[in-house]
Amino acid sequence: MAVVPVDQVPADVRLARITARAKAIRPGRTFLTMLAAVLYGLGWLVAKAFGVLWLALTWCAAAVQVGWEDARAVPSTGAPRPDEDD
Repeated sequence: MAVVPVDQVPADVRLARITARAKAIRPGRTFLTMLAAVLYGLGWLVAKAFGVLWLALTWCAAAVQVGWEDARAVPSTGAPRPDEDD
């Protein structure tokens, strides 16, 4: 497609091209595309929310486990406790 300055293209030709493109738009497909975009966005937001929720829940579970082990004086399954350096 060649680039032509706007002032060299007659106005009726520009209007005809715009009209042709406007007539080519199918309302049903446009509506479905907009609906799909909204549903995609909602799905993305829900996935992010559940990702953050999952991280928060697993962090809390790990904190409870570490607290329980410290309260019972059972060594952790992870890194050694700071007071066991000897």
